[in-house]
Amino acid sequence: MTRVTSFVRRFWVDALILAAIAGATSVAVRSHGEYDGPEGPLWLDLLIILGFLGALFFRRRFPMGAPLAAIAIVAATSFADHRFAQTSFAAYLTALGISAWFGLRPDRRQALAGLVALQFVSVIVNLNDPRNPPIGDYLWSAITFTVAWILGFALGGRLRATDTAKRLAEQAEAEREEQARLAVAEERARIARELHDVVGHSVSVMTVQASAVRRLLEPDQGKEREALLVVEQTGREALAEMRRMVGVLRRPEEAPALAPQPSLDRIEQLVAHTRETGLPVELRIEGTRVELPAGIDTTAYRIVQEALTNAVKHARASRAEVVVRYVDGTVELTISDDGQGGGDGGGSGHGLVGMRERVSVYGGELEAGPQASGGFRLRATLPVT
Repeated sequence: MTRVTSFVRRFWVDALILAAIAGATSVAVRSHGEYDGPEGPLWLDLLIILGFLGALFFRRRFPMGAPLAAIAIVAATSFADHRFAQTSFAAYLTALGISAWFGLRPDRRQALAGLVALQFVSVIVNLNDPRNPPIGDYLWSAITFTVAWILGFALGGRLRATDTAKRLAEQAEAEREEQARLAVAEERARIARELHDVVGHSVSVMTVQASAVRRLLEPDQGKEREALLVVEQTGREALAEMRRMVGVLRRPEEAPALAPQPSLDRIEQLVAHTRETGLPVELRIEGTRVELPAGIDTTAYRIVQEALTNAVKHARASRAEVVVRYVDGTVELTISDDGQGGGDGGGSGHGLVGMRERVSVYGGELEAGPQASGGFRLRATLPVT
Protein backbone atom coordinates (compact mmCIF):
# COMPACT_ATOMS: atom_id res chain seq x y z
CA MET A 1 0.00 0.00 0.00
CA THR A 2 2.88 2.37 0.71
CA ARG A 3 4.38 1.76 -2.72
CA VAL A 4 1.01 2.23 -4.40
CA THR A 5 0.39 5.48 -2.52
CA SER A 6 3.85 6.78 -3.42
CA PHE A 7 3.33 5.81 -7.06
CA VAL A 8 -0.05 7.56 -7.22
CA ARG A 9 1.33 10.74 -5.63
CA ARG A 10 4.18 10.86 -8.12
CA PHE A 11 2.32 10.05 -11.35
CA TRP A 12 -1.27 11.24 -10.88
CA VAL A 13 -0.62 14.32 -13.06
CA ASP A 14 0.85 12.10 -15.78
CA ALA A 15 -2.32 10.00 -15.62
CA LEU A 16 -4.41 13.15 -16.14
CA ILE A 17 -2.25 14.11 -19.13
CA LEU A 18 -2.82 10.67 -20.67
CA ALA A 19 -6.56 11.05 -20.06
CA ALA A 20 -6.46 14.50 -21.70
CA ILE A 21 -4.65 13.05 -24.74
CA ALA A 22 -7.25 10.31 -25.06
CA GLY A 23 -10.17 12.72 -24.64
CA ALA A 24 -8.77 15.32 -27.03
CA THR A 25 -8.04 12.65 -29.64
CA SER A 26 -11.58 11.27 -29.38
CA VAL A 27 -13.14 14.73 -29.73
CA ALA A 28 -10.88 15.63 -32.67
CA VAL A 29 -11.79 12.44 -34.53
CA ARG A 30 -15.52 12.72 -33.79
CA SER A 31 -15.92 16.43 -34.59
CA HIS A 32 -13.49 16.64 -37.49
CA GLY A 33 -15.11 18.28 -40.50
CA GLU A 34 -18.07 19.70 -38.57
CA TYR A 35 -18.81 23.40 -38.60
CA ASP A 36 -17.89 23.92 -34.93
CA GLY A 37 -15.04 21.40 -35.02
CA PRO A 38 -11.37 21.66 -35.89
CA GLU A 39 -10.53 22.36 -39.50
CA GLY A 40 -7.83 19.73 -39.82
CA PRO A 41 -6.34 17.95 -41.53
CA LEU A 42 -6.89 15.20 -38.97
CA TRP A 43 -3.27 14.05 -38.89
CA LEU A 44 -2.23 17.62 -38.05
CA ASP A 45 -4.71 17.81 -35.18
CA LEU A 46 -3.40 14.52 -33.78
CA LEU A 47 0.17 15.80 -33.99
CA ILE A 48 -0.89 19.01 -32.21
CA ILE A 49 -2.45 16.96 -29.41
CA LEU A 50 0.64 14.78 -28.99
CA GLY A 51 3.01 17.73 -29.13
CA PHE A 52 0.97 20.04 -26.92
CA LEU A 53 0.16 17.53 -24.18
CA GLY A 54 3.20 15.28 -24.62
CA ALA A 55 5.55 18.15 -23.83
CA LEU A 56 4.11 18.29 -20.30
CA PHE A 57 5.59 14.87 -19.48
CA PHE A 58 8.97 16.65 -19.24
CA ARG A 59 7.79 19.24 -16.69
CA ARG A 60 9.87 17.73 -13.85
CA ARG A 61 13.11 18.14 -15.77
CA PHE A 62 12.12 21.40 -17.44
CA PRO A 63 9.62 23.10 -15.09
CA MET A 64 9.44 26.25 -17.26
CA GLY A 65 10.60 24.94 -20.63
CA ALA A 66 8.03 22.13 -20.94
CA PRO A 67 4.85 24.25 -20.42
CA LEU A 68 6.30 27.09 -22.54
CA ALA A 69 6.96 24.59 -25.35
CA ALA A 70 3.40 23.29 -25.03
CA ILE A 71 1.75 26.71 -25.42
CA ALA A 72 4.24 27.63 -28.18
CA ILE A 73 3.06 24.59 -30.15
CA VAL A 74 -0.55 25.74 -29.80
CA ALA A 75 0.35 29.26 -30.93
CA ALA A 76 2.30 28.02 -33.96
CA THR A 77 -0.29 25.47 -35.09
CA SER A 78 -3.16 27.97 -34.74
CA PHE A 79 -1.97 29.44 -38.05
CA ALA A 80 -2.60 26.06 -39.75
CA ASP A 81 -5.78 24.96 -37.91
CA HIS A 82 -7.60 28.09 -36.80
CA ARG A 83 -10.26 26.23 -34.82
CA PHE A 84 -8.37 23.52 -32.91
CA ALA A 85 -7.55 25.47 -29.75
CA GLN A 86 -11.02 27.05 -29.68
CA THR A 87 -12.89 23.75 -29.96
CA SER A 88 -10.74 21.51 -27.70
CA PHE A 89 -12.01 21.61 -24.13
CA ALA A 90 -9.05 19.43 -23.07
CA ALA A 91 -6.70 22.07 -24.45
CA TYR A 92 -8.50 24.76 -22.47
CA LEU A 93 -8.34 22.78 -19.20
CA THR A 94 -4.68 22.05 -19.83
CA ALA A 95 -4.03 25.75 -20.36
CA LEU A 96 -5.67 26.44 -16.99
CA GLY A 97 -3.39 23.85 -15.41
CA ILE A 98 -0.34 25.42 -17.06
CA SER A 99 -1.38 28.82 -15.74
CA ALA A 100 -1.62 27.42 -12.20
CA TRP A 101 1.73 25.68 -12.73
CA PHE A 102 3.33 29.01 -13.62
CA GLY A 103 1.86 30.52 -10.45
CA LEU A 104 3.43 27.75 -8.38
CA ARG A 105 6.95 28.72 -9.47
CA PRO A 106 9.08 29.93 -6.51
CA ASP A 107 10.75 32.58 -8.69
CA ARG A 108 8.26 35.44 -9.09
CA ARG A 109 9.87 36.62 -12.31
CA GLN A 110 9.39 33.20 -13.86
CA ALA A 111 5.82 33.06 -12.59
CA LEU A 112 4.95 36.45 -14.13
CA ALA A 113 6.79 35.62 -17.35
CA GLY A 114 4.77 32.41 -17.68
CA LEU A 115 1.48 34.26 -17.21
CA VAL A 116 2.45 36.91 -19.80
CA ALA A 117 3.47 34.20 -22.29
CA LEU A 118 0.17 32.36 -21.80
CA GLN A 119 -1.85 35.55 -22.28
CA PHE A 120 0.13 36.35 -25.42
CA VAL A 121 -0.60 32.89 -26.86
CA SER A 122 -4.27 33.38 -26.03
CA VAL A 123 -4.28 36.62 -28.05
CA ILE A 124 -2.67 34.87 -31.03
CA VAL A 125 -5.15 31.96 -30.92
CA ASN A 126 -8.15 34.31 -30.75
CA LEU A 127 -6.84 36.53 -33.55
CA ASN A 128 -6.31 33.49 -35.81
CA ASP A 129 -9.94 32.38 -35.39
CA PRO A 130 -12.02 34.19 -38.02
CA ARG A 131 -15.38 32.87 -36.76
CA ASN A 132 -15.46 34.34 -33.26
CA PRO A 133 -15.27 37.93 -32.04
CA PRO A 134 -11.69 38.05 -30.68
CA ILE A 135 -12.35 40.44 -27.80
CA GLY A 136 -15.04 38.30 -26.13
CA ASP A 137 -13.14 35.04 -26.14
CA TYR A 138 -9.91 36.73 -25.16
CA LEU A 139 -11.46 38.41 -22.11
CA TRP A 140 -12.86 35.11 -20.92
CA SER A 141 -9.50 33.38 -21.39
CA ALA A 142 -7.59 36.25 -19.75
CA ILE A 143 -9.82 36.24 -16.68
CA THR A 144 -9.83 32.47 -16.14
CA PHE A 145 -6.10 32.11 -16.78
CA THR A 146 -5.36 34.91 -14.32
CA VAL A 147 -7.60 33.38 -11.66
CA ALA A 148 -5.87 30.00 -12.09
CA TRP A 149 -2.48 31.73 -11.85
CA ILE A 150 -3.48 33.54 -8.64
CA LEU A 151 -4.69 30.28 -7.10
CA GLY A 152 -1.43 28.59 -8.05
CA PHE A 153 0.58 31.51 -6.68
CA ALA A 154 -1.28 31.40 -3.34
CA LEU A 155 -0.95 27.61 -3.10
CA GLY A 156 2.73 27.81 -3.97
CA GLY A 157 3.35 30.33 -1.18
CA ARG A 158 1.57 28.09 1.30
CA LEU A 159 3.51 25.01 0.16
CA ARG A 160 6.81 26.86 0.33
CA ALA A 161 6.00 28.09 3.84
CA THR A 162 5.13 24.52 4.86
CA ASP A 163 8.35 23.18 3.34
CA THR A 164 10.36 25.87 5.12
CA ALA A 165 8.71 25.08 8.44
CA LYS A 166 9.30 21.35 7.92
CA ARG A 167 12.94 21.95 7.01
CA LEU A 168 13.46 24.15 10.07
CA ALA A 169 11.77 21.56 12.28
CA GLU A 170 14.02 18.81 10.89
CA GLN A 171 17.05 21.03 11.40
CA ALA A 172 16.00 21.79 14.98
CA GLU A 173 15.43 18.08 15.63
CA ALA A 174 18.87 17.25 14.22
CA GLU A 175 20.45 19.94 16.38
CA ARG A 176 18.58 18.68 19.45
CA GLU A 177 19.77 15.13 18.80
CA GLU A 178 23.32 16.37 18.33
CA GLN A 179 23.16 18.35 21.56
CA ALA A 180 21.76 15.31 23.36
CA ARG A 181 24.54 13.16 21.94
CA LEU A 182 27.15 15.67 23.12
CA ALA A 183 25.47 15.82 26.53
CA VAL A 184 25.61 12.02 26.79
CA ALA A 185 29.29 12.00 25.81
CA GLU A 186 30.07 14.74 28.33
CA GLU A 187 28.17 12.98 31.09
CA ARG A 188 29.91 9.68 30.34
CA ALA A 189 33.27 11.42 30.54
CA ARG A 190 32.25 12.94 33.87
CA ILE A 191 31.11 9.54 35.16
CA ALA A 192 34.41 8.04 34.04
CA ARG A 193 36.36 10.72 35.92
CA GLU A 194 34.36 10.12 39.08
CA LEU A 195 34.71 6.36 38.77
CA HIS A 196 38.44 6.87 38.40
CA ASP A 197 38.48 8.62 41.76
CA VAL A 198 36.46 5.80 43.33
CA VAL A 199 38.47 2.95 41.81
CA GLY A 200 41.74 4.81 42.26
CA HIS A 201 41.09 5.19 45.97
CA SER A 202 40.31 1.48 46.32
CA VAL A 203 43.40 0.41 44.37
CA SER A 204 45.53 2.80 46.40
CA VAL A 205 44.30 1.23 49.63
CA MET A 206 45.02 -2.25 48.27
CA THR A 207 48.51 -1.21 47.19
CA VAL A 208 49.33 0.41 50.53
CA GLN A 209 48.03 -2.61 52.46
CA ALA A 210 50.07 -4.99 50.31
CA SER A 211 53.17 -2.89 50.88
CA ALA A 212 52.56 -2.80 54.64
CA VAL A 213 52.02 -6.56 54.88
CA ARG A 214 55.13 -7.20 52.79
CA ARG A 215 57.23 -5.25 55.30
CA LEU A 216 55.83 -7.27 58.20
CA LEU A 217 56.77 -10.65 56.76
CA GLU A 218 59.48 -12.82 58.31
CA PRO A 219 62.82 -13.17 56.46
CA ASP A 220 62.06 -16.78 55.53
CA GLN A 221 58.76 -15.86 53.82
CA GLY A 222 60.35 -15.09 50.47
CA LYS A 223 57.52 -16.46 48.28
CA GLU A 224 54.89 -14.47 50.15
CA ARG A 225 57.06 -11.33 49.93
CA GLU A 226 57.48 -11.82 46.17
CA ALA A 227 53.74 -12.32 45.65
CA LEU A 228 52.89 -9.19 47.61
CA LEU A 229 55.53 -7.25 45.70
CA VAL A 230 53.81 -8.28 42.46
CA VAL A 231 50.46 -7.10 43.87
CA GLU A 232 52.02 -3.78 44.92
CA GLN A 233 53.68 -3.18 41.55
CA THR A 234 50.54 -4.16 39.62
CA GLY A 235 48.48 -1.77 41.71
CA ARG A 236 50.86 1.11 41.08
CA GLU A 237 50.89 0.40 37.33
CA ALA A 238 47.08 0.28 37.30
CA LEU A 239 46.94 3.66 39.07
CA ALA A 240 49.36 5.16 36.55
CA GLU A 241 47.31 3.85 33.61
CA MET A 242 44.08 5.21 35.11
CA ARG A 243 45.67 8.62 35.58
CA ARG A 244 46.67 8.66 31.92
CA MET A 245 43.18 7.62 30.84
CA VAL A 246 41.39 10.19 32.96
CA GLY A 247 43.82 12.81 31.65
CA VAL A 248 42.39 12.17 28.19
CA LEU A 249 38.83 12.55 29.48
CA ARG A 250 39.50 15.67 31.53
CA ARG A 251 39.14 19.08 29.88
CA PRO A 252 42.36 21.10 29.57
CA GLU A 253 41.05 23.78 31.92
CA GLU A 254 40.01 21.27 34.59
CA ALA A 255 42.26 20.63 37.55
CA PRO A 256 42.27 17.28 39.34
CA ALA A 257 39.43 16.99 41.85
CA LEU A 258 40.80 17.37 45.38
CA ALA A 259 37.49 17.71 47.23
CA PRO A 260 35.96 14.69 48.99
CA GLN A 261 33.94 12.45 46.70
CA PRO A 262 30.21 13.37 46.89
CA SER A 263 28.00 10.88 48.68
CA LEU A 264 24.61 10.67 50.41
CA ASP A 265 26.40 11.36 53.70
CA ARG A 266 26.62 14.98 52.50
CA ILE A 267 23.04 15.28 51.31
CA GLU A 268 22.10 17.47 54.29
CA GLN A 269 24.72 20.01 53.15
CA LEU A 270 23.33 19.87 49.61
CA VAL A 271 19.78 20.52 50.83
CA ALA A 272 20.98 23.34 53.07
CA HIS A 273 22.79 24.97 50.14
CA THR A 274 19.61 24.73 48.03
CA ARG A 275 17.61 26.41 50.80
CA GLU A 276 20.11 29.27 50.78
CA THR A 277 19.24 29.91 47.12
CA GLY A 278 15.64 30.62 48.18
CA LEU A 279 13.95 27.25 47.54
CA PRO A 280 12.48 25.59 50.67
CA VAL A 281 13.38 21.90 50.57
CA GLU A 282 12.09 19.18 52.87
CA LEU A 283 14.40 16.18 53.37
CA ARG A 284 13.20 12.77 54.61
CA ILE A 285 15.32 9.66 55.03
CA GLU A 286 13.31 6.46 55.43
CA GLY A 287 14.55 3.01 56.30
CA THR A 288 17.84 1.95 57.81
CA ARG A 289 20.88 3.54 56.27
CA VAL A 290 23.27 1.04 54.73
CA GLU A 291 26.80 1.39 53.43
CA LEU A 292 26.64 2.05 49.69
CA PRO A 293 29.36 1.21 47.18
CA ALA A 294 31.29 4.37 46.34
CA GLY A 295 30.10 4.54 42.71
CA ILE A 296 26.43 4.11 43.62
CA ASP A 297 26.80 6.58 46.47
CA THR A 298 28.22 9.20 44.08
CA THR A 299 25.50 8.52 41.51
CA ALA A 300 22.75 8.94 44.10
CA TYR A 301 24.19 12.27 45.24
CA ARG A 302 24.53 13.54 41.66
CA ILE A 303 20.91 12.65 40.88
CA VAL A 304 19.60 14.64 43.85
CA GLN A 305 21.96 17.51 42.99
CA GLU A 306 20.81 17.66 39.34
CA ALA A 307 17.12 17.42 40.26
CA LEU A 308 17.36 20.28 42.79
CA THR A 309 19.35 22.37 40.32
CA ASN A 310 16.60 21.94 37.71
CA ALA A 311 13.96 22.88 40.27
CA VAL A 312 15.82 26.11 41.08
CA LYS A 313 16.87 27.16 37.58
CA HIS A 314 14.11 25.94 35.27
CA ALA A 315 10.96 24.93 37.14
CA ARG A 316 10.38 28.19 39.08
CA ALA A 317 9.26 26.06 42.04
CA SER A 318 8.22 27.47 45.42
CA ARG A 319 9.00 24.28 47.37
CA ALA A 320 10.60 20.89 46.87
CA GLU A 321 10.86 17.57 48.66
CA VAL A 322 13.65 14.99 48.73
CA VAL A 323 12.96 11.47 49.99
CA VAL A 324 15.75 8.90 50.38
CA ARG A 325 14.36 5.44 51.07
CA TYR A 326 16.40 2.32 51.85
CA VAL A 327 14.27 -0.74 51.14
CA ASP A 328 14.68 -4.30 49.80
CA GLY A 329 18.35 -4.00 48.88
CA THR A 330 17.85 -0.76 46.97
CA VAL A 331 18.09 2.94 47.61
CA GLU A 332 15.18 4.92 46.18
CA LEU A 333 15.46 8.66 45.54
CA THR A 334 12.32 10.75 44.99
CA ILE A 335 12.64 14.46 44.25
CA SER A 336 9.44 16.42 43.63
CA ASP A 337 8.53 20.11 43.33
CA ASP A 338 5.52 22.27 42.57
CA GLY A 339 7.11 24.15 39.67
CA GLN A 340 6.40 24.23 35.97
CA GLY A 341 8.90 21.53 35.12
CA GLY A 342 9.01 20.74 31.41
CA GLY A 343 9.32 17.38 29.76
CA ASP A 344 7.29 14.22 29.81
CA GLY A 345 9.90 11.95 31.26
CA GLY A 346 11.12 10.90 27.86
CA GLY A 347 14.55 12.28 28.43
CA SER A 348 14.29 15.38 26.27
CA GLY A 349 16.27 17.52 28.67
CA HIS A 350 20.03 17.17 28.89
CA GLY A 351 19.85 16.86 32.68
CA LEU A 352 17.61 13.83 32.35
CA VAL A 353 19.93 12.40 29.71
CA GLY A 354 22.83 12.58 32.14
CA MET A 355 20.85 11.05 35.00
CA ARG A 356 19.66 8.19 32.80
CA GLU A 357 23.26 7.51 31.82
CA ARG A 358 24.31 7.37 35.46
CA VAL A 359 21.44 5.11 36.49
CA SER A 360 21.97 2.74 33.55
CA VAL A 361 25.61 2.17 34.58
CA TYR A 362 24.40 0.33 37.70
CA GLY A 363 21.29 -1.29 36.24
CA GLY A 364 18.85 1.02 38.05
CA GLU A 365 15.59 2.60 36.98
CA LEU A 366 14.63 6.23 36.44
CA GLU A 367 11.15 7.73 36.10
CA ALA A 368 10.52 11.42 35.51
CA GLY A 369 7.46 13.41 34.53
CA PRO A 370 4.77 15.87 35.60
CA GLN A 371 2.56 15.02 38.55
CA ALA A 372 -1.21 14.84 38.29
CA SER A 373 -1.54 17.44 41.06
CA GLY A 374 0.96 19.75 39.40
CA GLY A 375 4.70 20.07 39.55
CA PHE A 376 7.38 17.59 38.56
CA ARG A 377 8.64 14.37 40.13
CA LEU A 378 11.76 12.32 39.55
CA ARG A 379 12.27 8.87 41.05
CA ALA A 380 15.42 6.78 40.74
CA THR A 381 16.01 3.30 42.10
CA LEU A 382 19.56 2.00 42.50
CA PRO A 383 20.63 -1.43 43.71
CA VAL A 384 22.67 -1.37 46.90
CA THR A 385 24.92 -4.24 45.78
